[in-house]
Amino acid sequence: MTMGFDQTERLGAHEVAAWLRRHPAFLQQFPDLALTLVVPRENGPAASLASYQLEVLRDKNRELSRRLQELFGNAQENERLAVRTHQLTLALMKQDSAAATLRAMAASLAEDFHGDLVRIVSFHPVAGIDDAEWLQVIAEGDRRLDGFRDLLGSGEPVCGRLHPDKNALLYGLRAEDVHSSALLVLPGIGLVAVGSRDPNRFFPGMGTLFLRMMGEALAAGLQRFAA
Repeated sequence: MTMGFDQTERLGAHEVAAWLRRHPAFLQQFPDLALTLVVPRENGPAASLASYQLEVLRDKNRELSRRLQELFGNAQENERLAVRTHQLTLALMKQDSAAATLRAMAASLAEDFHGDLVRIVSFHPVAGIDDAEWLQVIAEGDRRLDGFRDLLGSGEPVCGRLHPDKNALLYGLRAEDVHSSALLVLPGIGLVAVGSRDPNRFFPGMGTLFLRMMGEALAAGLQRFAA
């Protein structure tokens, strides 16, 4: 008995810790130990293992609640975007000309989606729009669009800060007012840019599903009037 006790006494802290890791259910057999073991904390006095575990669980619950609130907020925002995108699609399909379709798109992006500056580049002339600040007609092969070739090739929406040359082409004299953009690429049709004064409004890596859907809706609306 004495020899066994001495061997136990000679066990080091690391050996005890290693043994407990191999036997995580040990405290279930001796629940009274959870009440007597003392756990040091970085802030505040030491606490029993039981109270420490309770505090850890409370912290985890607070973090889970925060994440649930964040998910709930994201779900609400996605629902609002889905409704607005659906309304935009219906509005585009109701238009009776390419000019009216583009006007409806520009108005919706500015009003419903709160774009500070909306600009559309059309590769083809649009009958019925002679002088609109938000519209430029630039042929697809024009060298002014060389900086957009990679984007035109991919056809994917782009979000974030654009190169100053791209900003200058899209926003002209208002380029310095734009600190982030969402850019829709419509293959064979043109470009749609939504600029924001907020540098964090559009950023790389943000979801582009609704942007893609809006671009597809505009392309479908314009194709009805293609010659």
